[in-house]
Amino acid sequence: MLTRRTFLGITGAALLAPHLHAAQPAKKKLAVVTNIWTNRSHAWHMAERFLHGYPIEGKWHKPPIEVVSAYVDQKPENDLSAGRAKEFGFKIYPTIAEALRCGTDKLAVDAVLLIGEHGKYPRNEFNQIQYPRYEFFKKIVEVFDKDGRTAPVFNDKHLSWKWEWAKEMVDTAKKMKFPFLAGSSLPVTWRMPDLDMPFGAEVDEVMCIAFGGLDVYDFHALETIQCMTERRKGGETGVTAVTGFKGENVWKALAVGSWAKGGWDPKLFDACLARSQTLAQPEATSHRYPTLGQMKAWVKEPIAYRIEYTDGLKSTMLLLNGLVRDFNFAARIKDQKEPLSVLFHLPPNPNVTYSAALMSKAEEMFLTGKAPYPVERTLLTSGMTAAGLKSLATGEKRLETPHLAVKYEAPKESQYWRK
Repeated sequence: MLTRRTFLGITGAALLAPHLHAAQPAKKKLAVVTNIWTNRSHAWHMAERFLHGYPIEGKWHKPPIEVVSAYVDQKPENDLSAGRAKEFGFKIYPTIAEALRCGTDKLAVDAVLLIGEHGKYPRNEFNQIQYPRYEFFKKIVEVFDKDGRTAPVFNDKHLSWKWEWAKEMVDTAKKMKFPFLAGSSLPVTWRMPDLDMPFGAEVDEVMCIAFGGLDVYDFHALETIQCMTERRKGGETGVTAVTGFKGENVWKALAVGSWAKGGWDPKLFDACLARSQTLAQPEATSHRYPTLGQMKAWVKEPIAYRIEYTDGLKSTMLLLNGLVRDFNFAARIKDQKEPLSVLFHLPPNPNVTYSAALMSKAEEMFLTGKAPYPVERTLLTSGMTAAGLKSLATGEKRLETPHLAVKYEAPKESQYWRK
């Protein structure tokens, strides 16, 4: 029975509803600029977080951000962008400028997600994939400049394969005063154990043992290193030299037993392997530390970068495909007997929560107008990746890197997911 109290409640709610609806803030409008949008591409990992949300702290979070447009550079037969546009009601435009203006004559979005990964692009003589991140960025800032308005930009992974272009991207964002963030998901994914580099620690030597291909996963490993080392006493001061080497030279470096002799601290190597959840084993065995002979048999093409920092910090990045399939970090901290060590955890497909962690940082910047950590981190790792590849391609020579005098302060508050 419809009582007087029920009737008044219904009519009161009806009268109040328009005001409640009006009080809801409008969603931010997002343009996606990407190389390719296929299954398990980075657009699939990242742009789609803004289409249907992502899990965080045991809840399904839907960002107050709407994808309203996209530019897709390459569309192979397995393209997903057309289907996603139809499903979620956004439009794909033939140019970046049209995507940012949404068919009008002025910038019509509040944020830009730039994804320059995957697709068919050439490699140069240094084995660098010439992804057009810089070219896309230039098209974006042309719109900003012509229309007299800017918006926050998130750039996935490296800034550019070319140092001068990477530096120009950072300088342009500062000059035009728009928020700019970039990089890998490794710095923000879960960690096992749950720990960070103590802020202000005096760090002597660090290492990351990882896996994957050159100019792809070496970058991730360097971001893993950098998100930890940037917290050391004095902040980041830059890199003075990078040496890349491979094959038998890696095993020789392992055997010498110290940085001073051309290798690294063996305790850091042991600590990294002890954290790995994917450490290779002989058939029908488990829980065994591999011998050098087994490592040589399993790892067909070991890669190492030795990195010398301006303040004296020593760093080694190792890609050991066949030995591990995860990212493991260790550090020698002054006055601590044992190394600090941690696994950077990458949950499996299809949900790959680490990309949700990264997009949560992009979302934070899109909503607040402030980057949660400095883009200079990725400027430096972009330059280190390029230097490592150039060293490998030019006789494994030590390359001095005065251009990598990148200085910045990391935020004291940890940025990785902890729940």
